[in-house]
Amino acid sequence: MATPLRIRRQLPSSPWLFAAPGLLITGAFVLYPFLSTLGNSFTDRRTLVPGRFVGFANFRELLHDDMFWTGLRNSTLYIAGVVPALVVLPLLLALLVQKNIPGITFFRSAFYTPVVASIVVVGLIWVWLLDERGLVNSLLETVGIGRIGFLSDQWLLLLSAMAVTVWKGLGYYMIIYLAALANVPREWHEAAAVDGAGPVRRFLSVTVPAVRSTMVLVAALSSVAAFKVFSEVYLMAGPSGGPAGEDTTLVMLVQRTGTGLTGRVGYASALSVVVFAVTVALMLLVLRADRKEES
Repeated sequence: MATPLRIRRQLPSSPWLFAAPGLLITGAFVLYPFLSTLGNSFTDRRTLVPGRFVGFANFRELLHDDMFWTGLRNSTLYIAGVVPALVVLPLLLALLVQKNIPGITFFRSAFYTPVVASIVVVGLIWVWLLDERGLVNSLLETVGIGRIGFLSDQWLLLLSAMAVTVWKGLGYYMIIYLAALANVPREWHEAAAVDGAGPVRRFLSVTVPAVRSTMVLVAALSSVAAFKVFSEVYLMAGPSGGPAGEDTTLVMLVQRTGTGLTGRVGYASALSVVVFAVTVALMLLVLRADRKEES
């Protein structure tokens, strides 16, 4: 005779025991730093000096800080220059590599390689390429164009950093688009082809509407990443932020203000709160625009 199975009664606390490690890690490395930064933004705390409560003084100071407006301008321009490219180009790249032809796996891996490469290594390579005596300027001089100050001109330096960000992010967003394109029924393209639609028309009428939600996701992710850009500009422009600091971004300003023995932790925390608020607003704007198009 088979032994009857015993059903153990689950304790109400059992789910919390499984979730506890993740909650502890999130609380220690996400929630606590956020609350600490929010609290410090209302103080005049420095690196080695405990702060006192100053209310909204740090935020009022932001409005009169020229470097804050410079950083906000550069971070905003970074979004305008990077996001459209990272929404469209990876989609075109995904359309090229989605076909099952011999050797396509090599190209998929090659396009994804910059994503896994160290940003420090990538930045140093591009600095070497774009330097006054680098490979690119040497080639330009050879063909008679002359040397171009990619890293010494304010706007060219910012555009160069944008190009590095786009180049490094193409493979990452290409993978996201490949997953979306795999779910587009082939019959839609065949029906459009029967109706006489060419490749461009099928792209605009079939592919784009089918992956529109993915395009919104890519726009949101790339917008937040572009606004919080640090490594590319820091490596190419240096700690000073380029000529006269004119290429400084907001995150670079946070790092410069809040570090060191005399770092203004309170003021840097206020800057961080502004960066957080703007990134949340960016995501909400993208989602709202998507809902308007759906309606």
